[in-house]
Amino acid sequence: MQLHAIDWIIASVSLLICFAPALFVAKRSGKSTAEFFATGRSAPWWLAGLSMVATTFSSDTPNLVANFVRTEGVAGNWQWWAFTLTGVATVFFYARLWRRSGVLTDLEFYELRYSGGAASAVRGFRAVYLGFFFNCMIMATVNLAACKIATVLFGFERWQTLLAVGLLNVVFAAHSGLWGVLVIDMVQFFIKMAAVIAAAYFAVELPQVGGMHGLVEKLSHLHGPGGLNYLNILPDFTNNWDLAVAVFIMPLAVQWWAVWYPGAEPGGGSYIAQRMLASKSEKDALGATLFFNVAHYVLRPWPWILVGLASLIVYPQLADIQRSFPHLDPRLIGHDIAFPAMLRFLPAGWVGLMVGGLIAANSSTILTHLNWGASYLVHDFYRRFLSRGRGEKHYVMAGRLATILLFVASSALVFALDTAKQSFNLILQIGAGTGLLYLVRWFWWRVTAWCEIVAMSSSFGISVLFLILTKNGIVIGTYQQLLITIAFTTVCWLVMAFVGPETDTATLIEFYKKVHPFGPGWRRVRALAGIPEAEAAEWSQHENIPLSLLGWSTGCVLIWSALFMVGNFLYGRIGYAVTLLAILVVSAVILIRVINRLWA
Repeated sequence: MQLHAIDWIIASVSLLICFAPALFVAKRSGKSTAEFFATGRSAPWWLAGLSMVATTFSSDTPNLVANFVRTEGVAGNWQWWAFTLTGVATVFFYARLWRRSGVLTDLEFYELRYSGGAASAVRGFRAVYLGFFFNCMIMATVNLAACKIATVLFGFERWQTLLAVGLLNVVFAAHSGLWGVLVIDMVQFFIKMAAVIAAAYFAVELPQVGGMHGLVEKLSHLHGPGGLNYLNILPDFTNNWDLAVAVFIMPLAVQWWAVWYPGAEPGGGSYIAQRMLASKSEKDALGATLFFNVAHYVLRPWPWILVGLASLIVYPQLADIQRSFPHLDPRLIGHDIAFPAMLRFLPAGWVGLMVGGLIAANSSTILTHLNWGASYLVHDFYRRFLSRGRGEKHYVMAGRLATILLFVASSALVFALDTAKQSFNLILQIGAGTGLLYLVRWFWWRVTAWCEIVAMSSSFGISVLFLILTKNGIVIGTYQQLLITIAFTTVCWLVMAFVGPETDTATLIEFYKKVHPFGPGWRRVRALAGIPEAEAAEWSQHENIPLSLLGWSTGCVLIWSALFMVGNFLYGRIGYAVTLLAILVVSAVILIRVINRLWA
């Protein structure tokens, strides 16, 4: 694809607008690790929320959505839409608890909540496991998408793309810390949204597509494997049951609460917890998380989906993409490359905005993961176990060096991956079965550090077992593997909760007094601490469980009704869109009242 002078100018200006403001906060970020990794706990809700949205809008996300649409139809997106349940639960049950804990990273939570060597061990292990190995897998997936886009647009080799984005991301991540990431994210979000909306518009308006009417008309008569209707928002339960189970029933019934996935962790975690901990108050933490979930599931999906649907008309088969881009490495050809392949139809000027937007999408995610991963390696491993009592400047410098290490390691991993869907499934499988523990540990004193160790070990072990079986020709379906892993892991950690060593009573009492978790799961600890019921009720006056449950369910209805209202409006199904609008308005009124009651 050829870029004109106007494209280079627009792309350069976009990047300048994104990254220049971060230079002005670098001095503040270098003061201490609290500033470098948590903005000194002074981020307002709107900035923290925008950063959450921008971070989860990475360069691999449009590719992944295009993969879902081309192989499983629009309904395939339920594999991540189901995480709405997780995200909204975080808003009403966990956001304030995280902020109240006062930890710098979510891993520091382990030595606040648990006791003994097991607490230290699980903190140190997860610092390296998540901060380095798991984090590198995620960044490799994001950079793989960047490589696919760059090879389509410019014919770059993988190493050329990695070098180009690496220099930009490492410099800013190491220089400006989380303050810089938040500021960059704020600007990048609007540039990225403008770019993908433009991509969707020009894709749909192609002569071979024929606008929205032509898109709907042509795809209504184009059926995929098993009679798949690509346009359906809900899967077909009549003649494609296996697909319906895999993309709809499993995610909604099991996956959302049982699987640990970055950005959608049950109970909050990783960079979502980082943003909540960086918020200036409990109210800001709640507001940021609520805004993130609405923007994440309502504002962003349809431009990606429309490009994926249009690509089915322009490139019905992968061979069509290969013929259009003969220079592409055959190993990179997959359904996820359809999104960058559609960008060839953008007119001059808009190509430059898309290039700037895609670089911004890559940077917002990589910058976050570099900062988040470095916070684990430095604060939860290096500072905690290897080098105590050093000055803040020393640990900030260690954070900058860890940032460079993370990018080098994740870049090397890019050469071992082929598709975004492959990485998505691998991450889900490794995290299967641990999610319920992360939901329960705030509300049940019996959950211990040993439960976490057993959950991680059993989940990882059975995932390796399935990999060995597959290599030896014994193939078990993806969702069957998921169910078996979840059941096995859950049984293992529940048994450990009852028969394993208990958390020290003094630690439990201190945690309860600091965080004020609500519900019957802490009744024994309250009694041991000698805290009267009246005092406990005063602590938890804003933690109304029935009201929080109403807010959770209403929030999910609001998000899904808004999401599907937009889709039906685009399809021209006005009757359905108006009905969903009515549901949206009613749920919004209820949600506002619930939030006002909780904060009264």
